[in-house]
Amino acid sequence: MPKFKELYLAGEIEFEAIDDYTYEWGNSEEECTLREYLGLNEEEEDAWVSIGDEALYQLLEQQKVKN
Repeated sequence: MPKFKELYLAGEIEFEAIDDYTYEWGNSEEECTLREYLGLNEEEEDAWVSIGDEALYQLLEQQKVKN
């Protein structure tokens, strides 16, 4: 299954879909971390947890422009 980050960077989903992915992970039997489930790296996870959605959004947008 494609990860949130992969689909977002490809322009296939909106950033707000992260809420749905987080909910799905919380209700799944997945044995991976939320970071792994979303396809985030450590820097992205740290920004998201410590600063919030806007910080993660900005990091991902920078990558989107590069691709």
